[in-house]
Amino acid sequence: MARALKVFRMPIGFHDAYVAAPSRKAALAAWGADRDLFARGIAEEVTDAELMAEPLASPGTVIRRSRGSAAEQMAALPADKKPKVRAKTTSRNLPKPDRAELEQAEQAIEDAAAYARKTTQAFDRRAATLARERREAERRQADDLARLEEMRDKAAAAYERAMAIWRDR
Repeated sequence: MARALKVFRMPIGFHDAYVAAPSRKAALAAWGADRDLFARGIAEEVTDAELMAEPLASPGTVIRRSRGSAAEQMAALPADKKPKVRAKTTSRNLPKPDRAELEQAEQAIEDAAAYARKTTQAFDRRAATLARERREAERRQADDLARLEEMRDKAAAAYERAMAIWRDR
């Protein structure tokens, strides 16, 4: 036997969302809620027969109902929250918008891009200079190493000759 349906309500902006479901969990699922809105006091069970009629006719479907006309909703707002109504203006009495701020922003972008290009070129020049200096240092080190190895080989040969003479005596 199917469980008896209950009707639940949750406020959403200027509307209430009603759903007929067998449990609070099913109502939360119908609303797509991932938190327990009942525990927070946001959602509630409805017992008014007039409010229950439409949701009971379509179980599991979320029914939205306005909580009053726009005028009633505006009247319910506190005085400091009511939107200010401005007089209607026409394009004839509006001044032409000033492009100065836009042009300044575009110029700032161009200046930043130029600076980035200059910085990149400076880094490229420094990298080329360092690469050249490294090649020169490596060449000098190779020459120095070759000269020192030649000196060692001469010293080793002289030592071997001296040892041979010493052994032969």
